[in-house]
Amino acid sequence: MIATLIYVIVALIIIGVIWWAIQQLLPLIPLPEPFRRIIYVLLVVILVLIVLYVILTLLSGLTGIHVPRLM
Repeated sequence: MIATLIYVIVALIIIGVIWWAIQQLLPLIPLPEPFRRIIYVLLVVILVLIVLYVILTLLSGLTGIHVPRLM
């Protein structure tokens, strides 16, 4: 249980730093507005999938449901 919590905290910190860096660097790339919006939407979808995976990993430690680990 403790190991799962530590894993979740570290994973969310890493994801947060990567998200912040992408948010800071995306306006510096000269892209037309539609492509910039598409990239932003794809990043949000990827972030949501990662957060759901982390939540399922946490719940698997509590409920006994097996979720395969990617890392």
